[in-house]
Amino acid sequence: MNNFLAAVSHHGYLLLFLMVFAEAVGLPAPAAVALVAAGAGAAAHILSAPAALAIAIAGTLLGDVILFFVGRYTGWGLLGFLCSLSLNPETCILRSAESFHKRGRMTLIFAKFIPGVNTMAPPLAGSMKMRPLQFLQLDFLGASLYVLTYGLIGYVFRDFLAQITDGLISASHTVLAVVIAAAALYVLYRVVQYRRFKLDGVVPHVEVTELAHRMASAEHSDIILADVRSHGYYDAGSARIAGSIRLEPTKLAEELKTLPRDKDIFLYCT
Repeated sequence: MNNFLAAVSHHGYLLLFLMVFAEAVGLPAPAAVALVAAGAGAAAHILSAPAALAIAIAGTLLGDVILFFVGRYTGWGLLGFLCSLSLNPETCILRSAESFHKRGRMTLIFAKFIPGVNTMAPPLAGSMKMRPLQFLQLDFLGASLYVLTYGLIGYVFRDFLAQITDGLISASHTVLAVVIAAAALYVLYRVVQYRRFKLDGVVPHVEVTELAHRMASAEHSDIILADVRSHGYYDAGSARIAGSIRLEPTKLAEELKTLPRDKDIFLYCT
């Protein structure tokens, strides 16, 4: 623990900033661990608690603001890229949008504690044209809550963490073996899940030209075309493709149950 805290004393502020910033922009960085370590460093009087708090909040806000404005000017392009890294891109986007719509702007306050949503919330807010000042206010509250929570854990349980760290050091070989085995199992699980989703073909797609041809033919009566654009891209009175109907995307499962089962249903969004 002493060696760890010594490292924190030399590079603590920079390391803390880089960790929280990296997590905020979607990189797999252990920001929570860095915040706990910073809290422990503050308790040991190695770091200044106010300085660590300010640096962590600043790093989080900077990353969130970048994603907010990228999402604002690219629409769902950034969301699609972030979700393309998940096993099921369509479900990733739909669940994120549904969470944001159900809980409203307050999602930003608690998003940092929810894996997946923490990175998606800022660009989603930007894509839905939230006012920048309102975003900054809510995101500042969320970042402060996140940083304070994990920082306090490290501050209050510094001695307990020291015992755990010392125990891990004394059993380093065993711990290394367990970590390697766990990592290998996790990679294997991800590969199996990836292959299963890819083979299942969760959401089939159809080319626009093919659909237009079917709608222009005698088969058009056997087709239902539905507009499922998300909030922020669809307002009452918005123009739709001729002959299409409007379905609420946050209630898509329920909406589909009301449609005829003997027709082909095609969905389109932004």
